[in-house]
Amino acid sequence: MNELPVLSPAAVSVFTRILTHGPIARVSLAQATGLSQAAVTKAVAPLINTGYVEEQPVSQLNLRAGRPVSPLAVARERTHTIGIKMTFNRVFGVLVNLGGEILARTELDLVTSDEDAAVAIISQVVESLKDQRPGAAIAGVGVAVSGDIDSRRGVVRDSPLMGWRNVALRERLMACLDVSVIVENDVRALTIAEQVFGIGCDAQSFAVVTIGTGIGCGLFVNGQVIEGAQGVSGEIGHLPLAPGNLVCTCGRRGCVETVASSAAILARIRSGTGRPNLTLDEAVDLAHNGSVIARDAFFEAGGVIGAALAALVNLVGPQLVIIAGDGVSGYDLYEERIREVFTEHAFGAAVECEIVVRSHAFDDWARGAAVTVIRAITRGNLN
Repeated sequence: MNELPVLSPAAVSVFTRILTHGPIARVSLAQATGLSQAAVTKAVAPLINTGYVEEQPVSQLNLRAGRPVSPLAVARERTHTIGIKMTFNRVFGVLVNLGGEILARTELDLVTSDEDAAVAIISQVVESLKDQRPGAAIAGVGVAVSGDIDSRRGVVRDSPLMGWRNVALRERLMACLDVSVIVENDVRALTIAEQVFGIGCDAQSFAVVTIGTGIGCGLFVNGQVIEGAQGVSGEIGHLPLAPGNLVCTCGRRGCVETVASSAAILARIRSGTGRPNLTLDEAVDLAHNGSVIARDAFFEAGGVIGAALAALVNLVGPQLVIIAGDGVSGYDLYEERIREVFTEHAFGAAVECEIVVRSHAFDDWARGAAVTVIRAITRGNLN
């Protein structure tokens, strides 16, 4: 249960600002939130009294005429969260403090994606993390799963990667763990982490596009990570921009993922070279060494990704698009094609959208899941 004494929108605004921009002076808090200094003081008092916020030693931070101030910061060790990233064959877990720092990590094989087996492995990962930091207070556990996730109810409605449909994962885990649980789409969780502790601290809008076994997209617009009315948003991997004869893992035809996911690229190169056991790293090496089959696969993927990015930017207009995921290991092979097609189809000033590449490991995905719990704490709605 959430113990944070957040009782008003003003308190939520103040605590969020301290979390994302602290240490920060009260006067700067007032300027950033549009509240009076009296309202800031009223909002901060219970946060200090319950140990979620602490006053730092007097400094010259944001001085006016040399007036000393005691900046406010989140008490990082006041509570902790655990983040879990699910893949079809492995479970990754991290323990994170209130400042978003990873303090412990572990991972276990998932021999089968059977629901009972997955719940058991997640429970083992959680216990392992607790054992690494004995005595650490755990506010909740976040679980990141690919696919169509109803985060409000904690239900995995459809995850082709896991082979799950309508799995009440939150309910099952809370029964085992006896702690608050949030289940979230993995790309949206990664985007939430960027919102709270990354580029979203100061950006008005951005998108995170992940290239891996699938193609995912998280959107941050007008101060919020978009969830969609039905819990679905940003699914550019399922835009019908690829040849219609290709069947996606979702069962539909012509999805971006059928050409542009790392799994699709690898499958095409394996088929073309007659090497069924080829790894993705080996496929990247083949392309770098001039294999026409491998280079063609990356070239076609780049074209489809470029078109998908143009559609995204034309519709939403983000300042920045971050490309991440395991598929970025060979990004240089299709970067030129991505930018060429993006430029061709981006409308007007949308072409000025910055596209950057950032590598993310599975621990980063798990941290994203942990940050979904931190965000719920700041809003006072963790239960």
